[in-house]
Amino acid sequence: MLLGFVFLYLLITIGIGLWAARRVKNTADFAIAGRSLPLYMIVTTTFATWFGSETVLGIGAKFVQGNFGTVVEDPFGAAFCLIFVGMFFAGKLYKLTLLTISDYYRQRFGKSVEILCSIIIMLSYLGWVAAQVTALGLVFNVLSAGSITFEWGMVIGVVSILIYTLFGGMWSVAVTDFIQMIVLVIGLSIIAVIAGDMAGGADKVVAFAQSKDMLRFFTPPSETPVKDMLFFFAAGITIMLGSIPQQDVFQRVMSAKDIKAATRGPVIGGICYLLFAFVPMFLVVAALVILPEQTAELLKGDTQKILPTLILTKMPLIAQIIFFGALLSAIKSTASATLLAPSVTFVENIYKHFNKHMNDQQTLKAMRVTVLLFSVFVLGYAMASRGTKIYDMVSGAYQVTLVGAFVPLVFGLYWSRATTQGALASIIFGIGAWLLFMIVPGWGEAFPQQLAGILAAFAGMIVGSLVPQKIANHTGHIHHFLGSSERA
Repeated sequence: MLLGFVFLYLLITIGIGLWAARRVKNTADFAIAGRSLPLYMIVTTTFATWFGSETVLGIGAKFVQGNFGTVVEDPFGAAFCLIFVGMFFAGKLYKLTLLTISDYYRQRFGKSVEILCSIIIMLSYLGWVAAQVTALGLVFNVLSAGSITFEWGMVIGVVSILIYTLFGGMWSVAVTDFIQMIVLVIGLSIIAVIAGDMAGGADKVVAFAQSKDMLRFFTPPSETPVKDMLFFFAAGITIMLGSIPQQDVFQRVMSAKDIKAATRGPVIGGICYLLFAFVPMFLVVAALVILPEQTAELLKGDTQKILPTLILTKMPLIAQIIFFGALLSAIKSTASATLLAPSVTFVENIYKHFNKHMNDQQTLKAMRVTVLLFSVFVLGYAMASRGTKIYDMVSGAYQVTLVGAFVPLVFGLYWSRATTQGALASIIFGIGAWLLFMIVPGWGEAFPQQLAGILAAFAGMIVGSLVPQKIANHTGHIHHFLGSSERA
């Protein structure tokens, strides 16, 4: 019966998405909803996109193995990413009326930087989308008591999302996000109240977390305090800064009907995300109180199953329906956005360079075909990555954009002396240092690889921009001097 309700919910969301798809007439409708979304829809689609499988299943699973400091990347870093986007980036980018974030790189630094950053951005989505696909496989496998294999669960989930994303693009994503966010917030709130009562009250859950030292944000002093702080800082900026140059964030900014919605939407969405992300953490701690023996076993293995185990073994059917409806809402809203974003980037910023004479309808068709192909590719990647924790998949996905695309975006917007040479040097230095610290044994354990990458990216931008300018100025002075001597 529970599985039947889940499939019914899937059919309803598909129907809503296909209904919204009727609005799509051109590439602007498909990619950025015709720049017509009001503030409340920017808030809901931003919140729903961020609140994915890693929030419901991953954050809680990671939190109970440590403390607040363990989940500094997400939700803390992720929430501040949205807030920073609204405060420092949305206004400047919205005025440029672009289709993708990579259009900005082309406009500011040229085609070479555009293509490199597009590849970096597209690669970053593999881990994030794969995490959602993995969660879909887990949900269907658990709900069917193993009758639906993990792999077939992934396939069913991807197909259900692909149907409306393929036809409706950003319009379908925005409308389904709005519905799914309502289901998500109401559903998890109800479950939190029920779980709190079962644990003997919310105060008992908080007291238990405090007794296990989970509410600590910083780890106790160790023999290597500087190293610990460096790794903590690196984890904090991974999603906080690494997700700023992402197409899904940019799409929500550019989909707004005015600059007020574009700037305020991400800020409100980020605050809401941070506040509501505490609910899954509360639920997992409540599960430790309610099911001490079962959760003790799960803590030794897959902690991602703690919350589903609580729901399936202790909650009434209606609560189970509410929870899995909310969980699917979280996964589907994130997955649809992360399937769309790299597909639009590929067509607009890579494919069109080889097919310069495509009209708008041909471009729209190419975007839809790319969504389909990317879905198949991600499904295979998720199956190959099975066994990797959802939280780790998501946090690892943002390192490549942090070291490769963040610095050119910031310096391009805020430093007038930034040049194409500087942007290229930033990308090469950042990716190179990141890979070096990742590959060489011991280096990544001694110093955070993503921090090494972003520091190298900063150096590359400054050196690459200033040195050629100084050489040119110096050469100009010499030519001027020689010309003056000849005239004399």
